Amino acid sequence: MAPTRSKMIVITIVALFLLSGTWWTLLRVSPESESVFAPNKAKPSDNIAQIPQKESVQNPTAEVLSKRVVEYHLDVSLDPNEKVLKGSETLTWTHPGKNTVTELYFHLYPNAFSSTDTTFMKESGGKLRNDVMPTDGFGSMTLTGLETIDGLSLMHRIQYVQPDDGNSKDRSLVKVRLPRPVKGGESISLKMKFEVKLPQIFARMGTAGNFVMAGQWFPKISVYEPAGLRGRTTEGWNLHQYHGNSEFYADFGIYNVRIHVPENYIVAATGFPIKSAQMLKGQKIYQFYADDVHDFAWSASPDFIVAEKPFSSQEVPGVRIKLYLDPAHKDMKERYFYAAEIALKNFSKWYGPYPYSTLSIVVPPEAGNGAGGMEYPTLITAFGAKNDSPGYELERTVIHEIGHQYFYGMIASNEFEEAWLDEGFTSYAEDKLMEQEFGITPNLPVQAAIISPATLTQEAWKYGSQDQYAQNVYYRGKLVLKGIERQVGTQVMNKIMAAYTKKYRFGHPTTRDFQKVVEQVTHASWKTYFNQYVYGKQMTDFSIDNITVQKKISSSGTLFESNVTVSQKDGDYPNIPLLFTFADGHTLQKVWNGTGDSTQFRLQYKSPLSWAMIDPQYSLVLENKYINNYLKADLDVKKVSRWNISVTKLMETLLGSLSW
Repeated sequence: MAPTRSKMIVITIVALFLLSGTWWTLLRVSPESESVFAPNKAKPSDNIAQIPQKESVQNPTAEVLSKRVVEYHLDVSLDPNEKVLKGSETLTWTHPGKNTVTELYFHLYPNAFSSTDTTFMKESGGKLRNDVMPTDGFGSMTLTGLETIDGLSLMHRIQYVQPDDGNSKDRSLVKVRLPRPVKGGESISLKMKFEVKLPQIFARMGTAGNFVMAGQWFPKISVYEPAGLRGRTTEGWNLHQYHGNSEFYADFGIYNVRIHVPENYIVAATGFPIKSAQMLKGQKIYQFYADDVHDFAWSASPDFIVAEKPFSSQEVPGVRIKLYLDPAHKDMKERYFYAAEIALKNFSKWYGPYPYSTLSIVVPPEAGNGAGGMEYPTLITAFGAKNDSPGYELERTVIHEIGHQYFYGMIASNEFEEAWLDEGFTSYAEDKLMEQEFGITPNLPVQAAIISPATLTQEAWKYGSQDQYAQNVYYRGKLVLKGIERQVGTQVMNKIMAAYTKKYRFGHPTTRDFQKVVEQVTHASWKTYFNQYVYGKQMTDFSIDNITVQKKISSSGTLFESNVTVSQKDGDYPNIPLLFTFADGHTLQKVWNGTGDSTQFRLQYKSPLSWAMIDPQYSLVLENKYINNYLKADLDVKKVSRWNISVTKLMETLLGSLSW
């Protein structure tokens, strides 16, 4: 998901003009088994009149890319007047472990918006990014039926559970006790009926006028992890509620989804239509199919302006890019197409071929911006169409969300527990492509300066605030990757990223899996680096503590001996660059290897030392305390520090409020 970036550039420039000393360089541009309860495959009725439809129809391929633990057959109807979805679901789950299972767990995500007492609402305070939950905007999900394929009702066997916080008013996770156990390798099928009262768009899903975003809209089975997956020593369920900061984690599988909407509505969805949209009793009926995905989302509106374009490259055999534009952006389709094309081409080159045949881009109306900037398999949402002259944030958002197709979509790490493996990696890829294609580089020192560091491997909801979550999983996660790149070089970093994305494609990896890849590619231990900056909450902090200058007269003339004390106050980093500038303008560059707690430089020159600075080019991307990087020889250290701290805090206040 993309963090809010609007207005950040303006505030950054204003803040930086306030700074001097250490901050002067910031103004520069940055360089199968048998089934227990097995269903018949759901098939749409054929006695429906065909409707002319421009959208292309496709057929599934025989290629299997993932383990396909789950199979969903969903049928849902939209009532736009009541803002309600009524659905039925047949789920088949194949037990991926060995131990006998007697219960299943399902995420009922819409219940996160049912009251102010849910865990999501209490943690978020009813706010997410720049969006606020309307006072009358609540929504919910109700299970109206749950039974086995044989018709045995299980409604009396359900229990809402709250494993993370014990909040009895949170109903985002439910346990179902089974009438008979499921052994490892066996499959079980259940039939459900449900209703969703759509909230007003706030956090990724809901309605805004006649625009609908159906994300996390159906009962979704939790992930059962066999031993060995994600480092587990014993198998079991991975169970979490819907939290204010967290996103999602699910198994790969097959989705066959029928969507009923009013006849004037247009639907965008994960996957592709397997037949043209059809008419029955004043409704338009779509049928979509997707395989080797771990989620299914759709959006609908009568106002969509639809455009479709085939795209292929050496790395992308063939993809149909589909745009569903709000009318405010009807003339910008080429910008969306171009951003999607360069993202697919380059990310497929860097991180492995895009394996799906479609990519849909939904542009919400301005009022639906709460659904914008979000990723789902083969479908992304851009930010809301506020006007007809957006800046490069249009391209940046599309690129960021397509990046998620790789790190969230295909690699599919656990976003509840290790969000940085998606958001940090996607932000890293986004920056790389924006610089390559548009010459736009991020101001990494400013981004580092606002970070209040925390470990990257903690659960998403345990960050102190939405700001701290964003600062770490987006910015600090990205900077950790940049820190590796600065040490090993771009070529080796490219090999690391390619090896990681190839090895763990459809694999649900962990941070330690990534660390192993780094060490295998570089043939070196990265234990200290990961312990400090990933598992720990350190940043680099190197300081110029003191400068003394003494005048020395000898027979050969007058010399000035300058002594500069430099120390390490936080995490390790090799090869610390320093710049020394003398009163006559002469400069001298030195490098400290970073070993030990401190070191001293003794310099003799015909002119006295004027000032010294650590890392003048800002190559130490994890440095976030710049107030002690610069020191003038003739200024009192305490006064300089007090002034720098006050200006730094001002900048952090200005930028911190915009970072999520």
